[in-house]
Amino acid sequence: CICLADAFIFMFFSKATSIEYYVVLSVHTLVTQGDLHLRLSLLEIRVVLLLHSFVFGLCPGPTQKMNLFQSVTSALDNTLASDPTAVIFGEDVAFGGVFRCTVGLRDKYGKDRVFNTPLCEQGIVGFGIGLAVAGATAIAEIQFADYIFPAFDQIVNEAAKYRYRSGNLFDCGNLTIRAPWGCVGHGALYHSQSPEAFFAHCPGIKIVIPRSPVQAKGLLLSCIIDKNPCIFFEPKILYRAAVEQVPMESYQIPLSQAEVLQEGSDITLLAWGTQVHVMREVAAMAQEKLGVSCEVIDLRTIQPWDIETVCKSVVKTGRLLVSHEAPVTGGFAAEISSTVQEECFLNLEAPITRVCGYDTPFPHIFEPFYIPDKWKCFDAVKRMINY
Repeated sequence: CICLADAFIFMFFSKATSIEYYVVLSVHTLVTQGDLHLRLSLLEIRVVLLLHSFVFGLCPGPTQKMNLFQSVTSALDNTLASDPTAVIFGEDVAFGGVFRCTVGLRDKYGKDRVFNTPLCEQGIVGFGIGLAVAGATAIAEIQFADYIFPAFDQIVNEAAKYRYRSGNLFDCGNLTIRAPWGCVGHGALYHSQSPEAFFAHCPGIKIVIPRSPVQAKGLLLSCIIDKNPCIFFEPKILYRAAVEQVPMESYQIPLSQAEVLQEGSDITLLAWGTQVHVMREVAAMAQEKLGVSCEVIDLRTIQPWDIETVCKSVVKTGRLLVSHEAPVTGGFAAEISSTVQEECFLNLEAPITRVCGYDTPFPHIFEPFYIPDKWKCFDAVKRMINY
């Protein structure tokens, strides 16, 4: 209690932003749950907080209430302001895009840095590859993730392989592709898909999906500065779902690091994007109705994913439930299940369970029956506990 109180006092007097709250909690966990609690002094807590902030770029600064699309806009604004080579392009981005993620940026930075493209996803990504190879920071927007497939060849056969085929003489690591992703309540076949698993099969690109405004800005900025081409899928149903106090200055959240949102002992619930919020509801229901302690993990980076954090959790809980909106067959949950089974077989108390979309096109009026909602996930938890 003294350690935690001192950490909060430090946060107050250092004028730390809301994001430092997570740092405080992570240090509190480090102190109270490990052997370090015997030898970590209050002074060392302050040092750890400072180092954590500087290492991850989470230094104190002014914050502003933002929803997810505003945090994306803020990340793009920071990039255009700090990097004179950065350009943003895509269908309708000049006047803000269909979800308003680029609103005001052309007026602020000019038509040569924020501009519309023809309705040709293959051309958008191909142009971005060439721009990145020439040394610019290329940020391409695909208007919906469902329409990324015409660009599949450019992403998989060109962007992902450019460094490899040139023997590291050339690369397009400065390319970031943004795309609204996932169900939205009324999107039907062509505005609801979650295509992350298609690209996870391809070495050479990174795939990232955030769950909240703070996460969206930090992860997007990490994708933009990463020296590999990245696909950044944005859960469109979350664009205006909630607000957080988001730092106005640049900060990064490390890629390929999952985040344990809730510690638990009986079962691990793993998800990304919108489904993380479903899993948090399921964890609360399981605790209340079954007395089951759930550990909730946000994977955040789909490829390359954080095997260590997930397996460490499964070794502790003995059970794993993975959930995503994409169809179950060939979904990324299958890759996770296979890896965890190989690494944690002797620790499993029940078969690994997937709760995902059905193997059908995404429906319109039947969307509520298609999505892996909290009731389907809760039923899976009960089956696993009673196995």
